[in-house]
Amino acid sequence: MVYRGKDKPLVQINLADDQEQAFVPTYTSLEQIRGTVSLTAPVDTKIGQIHIGFEGICKTYVEKVATSSPTHGRTEAFHTFLRLGQPIQEAEYPPDHIAKAGETYTFPFIFVVPEQLLPQVCGGHETDNVVHEAHKMPPPTLGDPMTSVWGKSMMDDMAPDMAKISYSIRTRVSGGRESNGKHIIIGDAVRKIRFIPAIAEHPPLMALEGKDGDYRLRQEKKIKKGTLKGKLGTLAMESVQPQSLRLHPPSNKRGCAISTTATINLRFDPATADAEPPRLGSLVTKLKVGTFFSSKALMQIPRRSSEFLYSNTQGLYVDSLQLSSRCVKAVQWIKQTAPDSLPRRESGGSTISNPSLTFVDPSSTYQDKGPYYIARIFVPITLPEKADGNNSNKLFVPTFHSCLVSRVYVLHFYLSCHTPGASIMDPTIHIKIPIQVSAEPNPDAGPTISEDEAQAIARREPAEAPGPLPPRPTYAEAIGSVPPSPSSPGFGQGWWEGAGEPAGRSTESLGLPEGLPDYAVHTAGRLTVSSTATRSS
Repeated sequence: MVYRGKDKPLVQINLADDQEQAFVPTYTSLEQIRGTVSLTAPVDTKIGQIHIGFEGICKTYVEKVATSSPTHGRTEAFHTFLRLGQPIQEAEYPPDHIAKAGETYTFPFIFVVPEQLLPQVCGGHETDNVVHEAHKMPPPTLGDPMTSVWGKSMMDDMAPDMAKISYSIRTRVSGGRESNGKHIIIGDAVRKIRFIPAIAEHPPLMALEGKDGDYRLRQEKKIKKGTLKGKLGTLAMESVQPQSLRLHPPSNKRGCAISTTATINLRFDPATADAEPPRLGSLVTKLKVGTFFSSKALMQIPRRSSEFLYSNTQGLYVDSLQLSSRCVKAVQWIKQTAPDSLPRRESGGSTISNPSLTFVDPSSTYQDKGPYYIARIFVPITLPEKADGNNSNKLFVPTFHSCLVSRVYVLHFYLSCHTPGASIMDPTIHIKIPIQVSAEPNPDAGPTISEDEAQAIARREPAEAPGPLPPRPTYAEAIGSVPPSPSSPGFGQGWWEGAGEPAGRSTESLGLPEGLPDYAVHTAGRLTVSSTATRSS
């Protein structure tokens, strides 16, 4: 029998607690998603099976434009990286699997979003362990306008149409099978949720600088006395990666500002001993938001944006927003007459430095044992979120690297200075510093076990307990560490060797609470790639 129109059963997904009243339910890692599925049939209806699942899906596409032929097309990718199923016992079904007309049947479910995905989530083709560990982290919801909200306000998560990551609870009710064995779906329902994973702060990046690189940790600029006049000296500006911007968990209703502080070090090497340093003007801070996407599995963490340009299978979308513009005329220069006591650092550079040191590398024009000037600027970095009470419509997600999509953030600092001689335009110096956006976990969410499981663990024979796993290095610990050599694993890929999980952790772990919930973990679907071509008229 085929049910159509008013004879189809009504299927609804209801969430427990306060999430039911939320415009878009929001969860973080290890939080429990509780609720029920209700089924009401207008007429007596034969029920075959009821499937309740929690899915995470990523969709990307890359437009292909041919310059030598009148055809264009796109390459698409579809990846189900997470699939959990809620078992339904036979006793929970109505008698004889017949839903009586007008009666409502409820089926409870409980899901917990794991801290890690299955090891083979991307096919297991990654050759770098750091990349493999990054791909096992569940990515945040991205690019879905129906879930990019704050309260009831539509927000912009700065993602392109070409990349979309979504999570949803799906219910399908079958009324039997066709002759070919295919299920006959007589009712279904979908409830989208927003997921923000708890991502810890990683050690600072090893940034490979270049003339056209995505990062510029230091820049030098020759300052002239004025138009058609001699040189005043050389101004050097440099900084290091600041501590991460930590997003609050969804359960945090305080609305505190998300902020950190960047430190900018300046040095001026005068051309002559009597030359005075230039007077500082304004400092403009901008945040560049980069979303890398691909229609095939990424085998490495994106390092340079140039690798994603003019590609038929990869793309990059960049958004920019100004964070602040402040006057820094009050910053005082400090004259130094003693020679440098520290050796010049390697030009390869890293974002790692000791913020307590005032030492700045001499410029390329510095004359040994000559006087020079130094200064330091502390720059507050605050995300313009709706929680701050402003009118910003930007929604931020943590920095992440998945099989098909990556999100990175870069701070741009523009410093202007005034030369003694009037000129049409003031000299401006520009640096680009990486910054990470991390996310705090819910302190009330964590692995739990039942009383029976606790007793079973207590009855186990004690095994040889290995030593404690080394903790992940914190920002403060890494900031004073020695950078790895180019032969170290992960060098040049934007990650430290210690940025991955400790070596003693089992790769089979899903990061799920033991004993909860009672659901089945299904193998995630394969990454599917399709290509289409269209002839232009």
